[in-house]
Amino acid sequence: MDTLNGIACFIRSAESGSFASAARVLGLTPAAVGKNVARLETELGVRLFQRTTRRLSLTEAGAAFLRDVQGSIDQLDGAMANARARTGGPAGVLRVALPYAFGREFIVPMLDSFLQAFPAVRPDWRFDNRPVDLIADGFDVAIGGGFDLKPGVVARALAPAQRILIASPDFLGRGPPILTPDDLAGREGILIRSPQTGRIRDWVLTRRKGGEVAIALDRRVVFDDPDAACRAAALGMGVALVAVQSALPWFERAAVVRVLPEWWVEGGNLSLYYPAQHLLPQKTRVFIDHIVESFRIQDLPTRFSAGHPAVC
Repeated sequence: MDTLNGIACFIRSAESGSFASAARVLGLTPAAVGKNVARLETELGVRLFQRTTRRLSLTEAGAAFLRDVQGSIDQLDGAMANARARTGGPAGVLRVALPYAFGREFIVPMLDSFLQAFPAVRPDWRFDNRPVDLIADGFDVAIGGGFDLKPGVVARALAPAQRILIASPDFLGRGPPILTPDDLAGREGILIRSPQTGRIRDWVLTRRKGGEVAIALDRRVVFDDPDAACRAAALGMGVALVAVQSALPWFERAAVVRVLPEWWVEGGNLSLYYPAQHLLPQKTRVFIDHIVESFRIQDLPTRFSAGHPAVC
């Protein structure tokens, strides 16, 4: 068991780059993680890490050992969790990362029925608009878009992640009509900074009939949160470019209207991300199935489409 603990500490430390980060994932102290790794190095007779005050780096032997054992601990954990689930059902802490407003508005309401079906699962959710490192940060599942699909991670598409232009009726009534993309030039824009790069992307509008055109809004306001952008648009500060799922609650409140309804920005997919394990823990598998089924029942893939009548 000491050897298995040492291997687990080694893998998590290698993935995250520090004993402190590994300790948070494993529920141990950094000192305990360091001691377990040191004992493993003594047992193997090789040095696995070069240690500095700021970061760990793998030695050549450590890199080779990581290639050999990576995935083994996850498979063992999954097998053990599944064995327990055969008698007591899915159980354990379920760590999920998801965006702020989208998570609160759409995913949290799915939680109650999940907990009623699987009362032994204990959700531990982190709300953050920035994509997480699923493996290094020790999450079971992440929900969102724009993640780098790193080795060992699987993405399962839930719905389109299209972006649309919105504004308040009051704002649109204060200036010349916006009938074509060219009419956006010089108008106040409410733009969102990329959580991955910190930059504002130059988005391109497309439409059903074909054609593409760059968005020419002025950068009047910049946020890092889509819900804040929707609120600013509802208050008449300008035209916001946001994902359909972010705008949908504001349409339902009649706080905003669609600008250029035939045009939108393609943004990939809203997806579930989870480790690519042969034996997923039952708590993870049943949660994934629950979210996919909830999306189907609520028809969210259609409702999140730029062509849905509710946002046109």
